[in-house]
Parts: sequence; structure tokens; C-alpha cells
Amino acid sequence: MTTNRTSADLLALADRTFIKNYRQQPVVLARGAGAELWDVDGRRYLDMTAGIAVCCLGHAHPELTRRLAEQLGRLTHVSNLYWNDQQILAADAITSRSFADRVFFCNTGAEANAGAVKLVRRWQQLVADQPARTTIVSTHGSFHGRSVATVSLTGQPKYREGFGPLFGPVEFVPFADLAAARAALSQPTACAIIIEPIQAEGGIIVPPPGYLAGLRQICDETGTLLVFDEVQTGTGRTGRWWGHEHDGVTPDVMTLAKGLGGGVPIGAVCATERAAAGFAVQPGGAVPHASTFGGNPLATAAATAVLEIIERDGLLAQVTAHGEHLGAALAGLVRAHGGAALEARGRGLLRGLRVGANAAAVVARARELGVLLSLAGADVVRFAPSYVVSTAQLDEAIAVLGQVLAEGVATPTS
Repeated sequence: MTTNRTSADLLALADRTFIKNYRQQPVVLARGAGAELWDVDGRRYLDMTAGIAVCCLGHAHPELTRRLAEQLGRLTHVSNLYWNDQQILAADAITSRSFADRVFFCNTGAEANAGAVKLVRRWQQLVADQPARTTIVSTHGSFHGRSVATVSLTGQPKYREGFGPLFGPVEFVPFADLAAARAALSQPTACAIIIEPIQAEGGIIVPPPGYLAGLRQICDETGTLLVFDEVQTGTGRTGRWWGHEHDGVTPDVMTLAKGLGGGVPIGAVCATERAAAGFAVQPGGAVPHASTFGGNPLATAAATAVLEIIERDGLLAQVTAHGEHLGAALAGLVRAHGGAALEARGRGLLRGLRVGANAAAVVARARELGVLLSLAGADVVRFAPSYVVSTAQLDEAIAVLGQVLAEGVATPTS
């Protein structure tokens, strides 16, 4: 469906009809192809955010589009009262490429993380026979979603304000601090720790070598469970299938969403056989966790297609190569614009540039010049482009960002 309304007309309509919970930039996008987008007025933008690390195959990928159209013509939804062929194939596609033995499908990253918390809580109480183990350990600076449960796990107070009383008990420890993690997980009430292999919304923070392995050891020693939130780092974003693979560590539970569906909403809780027992139906008991839309044929067909296309087209290697190219270019901006550009961060095609001031203004000015970027924390400009982005497109984005920095938008005033 197309519209003959202008951006100004649609923005005025949005102002009258939407709950004002967002601060959208004044752009009304209408179509895309690969790493490019066009608004309703026909202006072209270079997309360096890919729907916040979602559209991993870019926009309007021909094969993904074809396979989704075919699935729409066959079956869209039946609920989990019945199996459907696509959810079974998608579960196999995930387990055959990961540590996981079992998968539960839902719709979003927040749902996946909330489901993971239910899983580990129930595992401690019914499988491990440790009903006192209810405390979830999380880290300062983390982000795990916007539901009441997952915002409670998010280690940034700004996301929790005004929503109390929150889910608990939750204990926050500093990211990359093994001593603090050990102290928290050694408590008799500790249940599990949830951690991002790279803190994304917290500023693209890559942990030091040995940190994730240290958490694995601590959890093994204390009888707690290790949950990796791979909503943003999973499905190839860092150049491996899953972000934790860089550290040679496997969790008990992994959560996925974002890139898994290539733009179609889907989330997943992935677990070892041992941990998955936490969701086993007890004799005579109710179903412990469920989702009406989770695992629907359309979303799971998208997930299988995304995984197969990434593998077939060698996109993990491309993410690694293009990520190194982007990382070097961001480091070059630091050298060229000291004071305005302070630090290049990240791995694969999840990258950030810490700026000296006003990162939001940097993003806004880049948009005016035709490049879409996003924020990761207060002072980091994030790059999370599609895996099909070209080095020429990355260079174009870097050139625009360099122009913005040269204009002094990110230069501290004092």
C-alpha cells in the first residue's frame, strides 16, 4: 500500500493519534532496499541502525520476502494448541547451530528475558529443590527489556522510574567485576545471573577476556544458572552465531530476538536439556509458560530463512570483515577528531563511537545529512547496520559522521 500524503501531513496525524511515549525523529519512512531507506517524500537515507540490530539481511531482501510471502499464502497462525511445521523446523535450525537442546518461542526480547527468569526460578524450586533461590543477579548498565519484570532487571535507573513496585528480588553488580559477581552468586538466595555478552544499550561495552568464562565457573560452583541475553548480540551480529562464542563459553539459557526474524517479530528462550526441565509440565499441573503468538508459522519461517541465508551466503565472515573495516574507520575518527570523538568500541557489526558531548545532536545532524544512526547510552553513537551493507556504504556513513564531528557538534563546550 502506498500513500500520497506528505511527511508533514503524516507527522501531524501522528501527533493527534499516538500516545506520546516516544521521541521519534521527524522522518516517515516508506520503503527500503538493502542498507538504504526512503521516506514518503522520496528522500534517501543510508541505514546504519537496521531497526536497532533487527534487519540483519537488510530491507526487502528478495529471498526472505519470497519465503514470507509463500508462508502467508499457506498458514499464518494456529496457536500452540497444535504443532506447526515451521516452528519445529525453526527450533531445529537454532539447536543445530548452538549449544541449546530445547527452544521456547515468543515474540520479543523482553518476552524472552521474562520467560528466562521464569524458567530459572522454576528450575531452582522444582528441579533443584532450592525454593529459597529466587534472587536474580544483573549488572549495572544492562538493558533487558521494557516489561515490568525485565525493566526490573535493567541496570539503568532511568528505565525503572515511575513503574514501582518492581519485580524482585534483583541484585545489581558492576559489569566485568568477577569478585562482585561471586559475592552475589554465593548467597544462599541467589538463583541466576543474566548478562549481555556485550552491553549494547549500556554503551557497546565489550567485557574483558575471561569475564564470561569466570561467570560460568562461579555459577557451576554456586549452583546458580547462567543466562546470556543475546537479543542484540545473537544471530550473527558479532561475526559468530552467538556473541558468547568469542569467549568459548556456553550458558544454561540464552535469549534471542531482534535479528532472529530479520524484521518479523520473534523471540526465543534457548536452553540446555538440564535447564529446560524448569518448564516441564508437572503431573496434574498447569502449563508453566505459554504464548498465543509465539512460534507462529510466519515468524518461525522467517527465523529459519534468516539462519539459512546467513549460512548459505557466508555472512558471518562478511560481518567479521566489514566489522573490522568499520572499527578501523571509527578509530580513525578518534585520531582525527580528538576531544569530539573519544573511543571506538564494539565487535562485528555492533559498534559504537563515544563522543565528547551531545551524542543525540550528532545522531540528529547525521540524519539531516542522510545517515541514520542511533544512541547506545548517553554518549555513544551506535552502528548496527545490516549484514549486507557494503564497505562503500560504511565509508559513506563514516564520511558523514566525520563531517558532523568537524562541525563541532560533539565538541565539549567547557
